[in-house]
Amino acid sequence: MIDDLTGTLRIAGAVNDSIVDGPGIRYCLFVQGCPHACEGCHNPHTWAFDGGYERGLKDIFNEIISDPLLDGVTFSGGEPFCHAHKLYLLGRRLKEMELNIVTYTGYTFEQLVRQANDSNCFEELLSVTDILVDGRFVLAKRDLTLRFRGSSNQRLIDIPETIRTGRVVLWDT
Repeated sequence: MIDDLTGTLRIAGAVNDSIVDGPGIRYCLFVQGCPHACEGCHNPHTWAFDGGYERGLKDIFNEIISDPLLDGVTFSGGEPFCHAHKLYLLGRRLKEMELNIVTYTGYTFEQLVRQANDSNCFEELLSVTDILVDGRFVLAKRDLTLRFRGSSNQRLIDIPETIRTGRVVLWDT
């Protein structure tokens, strides 16, 4: 059943039962490695691509599905799109378990679509994402009143609706 979840993923860590990284109760997976290095980043320890530790995809999946209270899973970081293939494989299996997926990225949706190709799996990761939090964190636009994001330039995008309509549709908080 989870034979496609071979290999490992370099992560900085994980938080179970989060209520701040997307709607409902979530498992939040922080991947390791980020090219953005945003000033004021909440997770600068995730920037180095050789930091963190390796964890088996099967182990991560099994840990997630062992929690019956979860509404979904959040891919954060670091930069999830630097690990798009492995997160797609994990996300595909989690969607089969009826969990929703929130993916954070320092790229804009438009950048991801423009840069998507057969080798980087950006489209695949987007295809299993329900809500995309896009855009770099901008310290000058920091706003602690915003739900699920840190600066006012970042958007919460309803990816299934965006794909269906062919235009960016914001997720209604």
